[in-house]
Amino acid sequence: MWQMLEFMGHRLSVYLSHPRDGLAPKATSSADKLHRCLQPGDVLLIEGTSRISTAIKYLTQSTWSHAAFCIGHALDGPELGAQARILIEADVSAGVRALSLQRYESYHTRICRPVGLEAAEVKVMTDYLMARLGQQYDHKNIFDLARFLFPTPPIPSHWRRHMLHLGSGDPTRAICSSLIAEAFQTIAYPILPEVVHSDNAGFPVRLFRRHPSLFTPRDFDVSPYFKVIKPMLETGYAYRDIICLGDPEPATAEPDLTAAAQGSVITAPSTQSD
Repeated sequence: MWQMLEFMGHRLSVYLSHPRDGLAPKATSSADKLHRCLQPGDVLLIEGTSRISTAIKYLTQSTWSHAAFCIGHALDGPELGAQARILIEADVSAGVRALSLQRYESYHTRICRPVGLEAAEVKVMTDYLMARLGQQYDHKNIFDLARFLFPTPPIPSHWRRHMLHLGSGDPTRAICSSLIAEAFQTIAYPILPEVVHSDNAGFPVRLFRRHPSLFTPRDFDVSPYFKVIKPMLETGYAYRDIICLGDPEPATAEPDLTAAAQGSVITAPSTQSD
């Protein structure tokens, strides 16, 4: 029985992970630019194109459907460039794996950087994630996967986010954010804590840690504790060096009126046709 459920769940995960036709947002940064900008501890958000990505973007009302954690060169040396495995992600079909930036070079991405981390803290998170390489999603929880068969389920907006957390087992591993949230909680770094106001004069505002399963890729983007890094701006940019077809012609110098003052005649080009 369990083997049958595992087989069916695996087949369903492969189906949900398959890209949908006609959904290919343009990449805003090349793999090389991303590689030059990413630092250990950064979170890379991805706008996916699969069936499950479409459902996640709808349910979270966000552009982002996937997230990966940058471990730097803990696995591969810098000599490999953009081919080095510097990302760890949790994939619904492949499980927890390490991969290079080339996997997402054609995807729309965003870098979210935690502020103020020390190298020792980044290493704690990196070790935590590397120890989980090879872990697989529990495909026997068919219900956890089946809810993504409907990319835009007709449910009220305030219930959509809760749709991600239904079912048994470990449902949110399908969208990877819980694993990354667990890594940040190992060093008590806030992502998007619950804010509670009280009448206590000493502690008028209290922040409570949320369960890792409640996080989505969008939370790293809207978190006040993460900085958005844009590779184009970080690697050197001057708008005057960019030429787009359809731009107005550069301004020309004013005509020399000295000749006219000396008796010469300046005429405008004729607009009459022969």
